[in-house]
Amino acid sequence: MTEYTPEYEFKDRMLSLGLARVSEAAAIASAKLIGRGDEKAADQAAVDAMRTQLNLLDIAGVVVIGEGERDEAPMLYIGEEVGTGANDAPEVDIALDPLEGTTLTAKAMPNALAVISMGARGSMLHAPDVYMDKVAIGPGFAPGTVTLDMTPTQRVEALAKAKGCKPSDITVCMLERPRHNDMLMELRETGAAIRLITDGDVAAVIHCAEPETTGIDLYMGQGGAPEGVLAASALKCMGGQIQGRLLFRNDDERARGDKAGIDDFDRIYTRDDMVQGDVIFAATGVTDGSIVRGLRRVGGYVETETVLMRSRTGSLRRLIYRNPIKD
Repeated sequence: MTEYTPEYEFKDRMLSLGLARVSEAAAIASAKLIGRGDEKAADQAAVDAMRTQLNLLDIAGVVVIGEGERDEAPMLYIGEEVGTGANDAPEVDIALDPLEGTTLTAKAMPNALAVISMGARGSMLHAPDVYMDKVAIGPGFAPGTVTLDMTPTQRVEALAKAKGCKPSDITVCMLERPRHNDMLMELRETGAAIRLITDGDVAAVIHCAEPETTGIDLYMGQGGAPEGVLAASALKCMGGQIQGRLLFRNDDERARGDKAGIDDFDRIYTRDDMVQGDVIFAATGVTDGSIVRGLRRVGGYVETETVLMRSRTGSLRRLIYRNPIKD
């Protein structure tokens, strides 16, 4: 652990503001592509902008959650070194999704985000690009209130008991996918409300941390493993629980697990397994959502809203930034 000193606190604060600029830049780069139907162009614009801003930060960073393997992604690939790399720069892990919700952006649908998290070197799970079975709830509950070993029905009933309410008062969020049909049918039988989303499960997990605002109590289902680490980073700052189990469907995916150093393919990871140390987390809205507003044009400016969080202090800031529109 890094020893806390006033000098370290100052550097940590400056890096947090720098990280907000990184997510802002990625979001702004996507502005002209909202609703234009071109997912790849929107993602590439966000990637290019995020990479440029990351390389201005005084860090010796390594991307551990990124756009894919080096031969799949020309920029922000897993293992890419970012930052100035100065001799006294802190060595950090970076988890990022320059555009979490490319389809949401292309279709101008809610909850598209530019997301990035940063922690000390070696503090984040190097999750391979496979599915992860996840369950998440917000803060204020005893550890293990809901777990992956429970059935969907048991999770709803356990959370309702902990909240002192009926199962019908619980709202569950999940991705609308054929693989979830059996789970969906079971959840309907509990009486719980189901909020189905088309994409963006990082935002969905974060919603659990503020149920009074978002109306979401519980997230469950299979989504991307890299997104699970990003979501765990947010919950590390906001409070809340998440469990994840990596899913390997074929030999190629098992090979990805081996390459990432996964030694137990059946392990259940908690929030603190996925993110072992303090982190800084930033998310900027691309389209409107429950967490942050999307991009807005105000006069000759584009305006962003960013949520910036630090797990060390438990602080959460909302930053409004206006940038001149460049033709």
